[in-house]
Amino acid sequence: MTSSAVIDVQAAAKTFRGRVVLRGADLTVQRNGVYAILGPNGSGKSVLLRLMSLLLRPDSGSVTIADEYLPRGRTFPDRFGILIDRPGYIPGQTGLENLEALARIQRRVDRDGICEWMRRFGLDPALPQRMKAYSQGMIQKVGLIQAMMEDQEVLLLDEPFTALDELSVETVAAAVRELVAAGRTVVFTTHDKSHITELDAEPYHLVDGALVRRG
Repeated sequence: MTSSAVIDVQAAAKTFRGRVVLRGADLTVQRNGVYAILGPNGSGKSVLLRLMSLLLRPDSGSVTIADEYLPRGRTFPDRFGILIDRPGYIPGQTGLENLEALARIQRRVDRDGICEWMRRFGLDPALPQRMKAYSQGMIQKVGLIQAMMEDQEVLLLDEPFTALDELSVETVAAAVRELVAAGRTVVFTTHDKSHITELDAEPYHLVDGALVRRG
C-alpha cells in the first residue's frame, strides 16, 4: 500500500449463500481522489463499500485502510463518513434530533453546525415532523448530512443522489465538490454516468464481480 493510498482493495471476493457477488475486485483509493463505481442493482456495489468500510470482511483477498484512519485497537475506521443502502434513523424523532443523537457520539459538530447543513440541503431544522413521515428525498438528505457533517476525511456514499430532485442533486454535487477541493476523498456508487462527469470522478464498472477501469 503506497503512502498516498487511503484504502487498498486487492483481489477481494465475497459470496453470499452460494452466490458469488465479488470475485477478485481490485481498487486503490488515493487521497483527495473521487471514484465512481458503476453497476446495475444487485451487481455488488453496496457489498464493495461495506468491505471498504470494514463492515464486512472478504472471503479472500484483502482490504487495507491507511494506519492514520485505523490506529491499533480500532475495528472501524475513524474519520470515515458512510452512507450505505438506505439511511438508518429513529422514526419517532425529527431530522434534527436524529442528527444530534449521532453527533453526541463523537462530539465533532454542534447544533449550529448541524442546522447549517440542514438548511444547505433544504431541510428546516425547526420542522416538528417526525422522520417516519419524511419523504424518501428528505430521508436521503438526512443520511447524506450525517455522512458529511463531522468534516469526515473519507466519504463512502452509496447512490447518494437517489430520490433527490434536480435542485437537490445540484446542491449535493456542489457540497461534494467543495469537500474534494478541501482535500477530502470520495468513493460513490451510481448507475447514472452523468454523475461521473458532474463530479469529475474516476470511473470503475463492476462487471461479473470484478472492477474494470473505464473512461
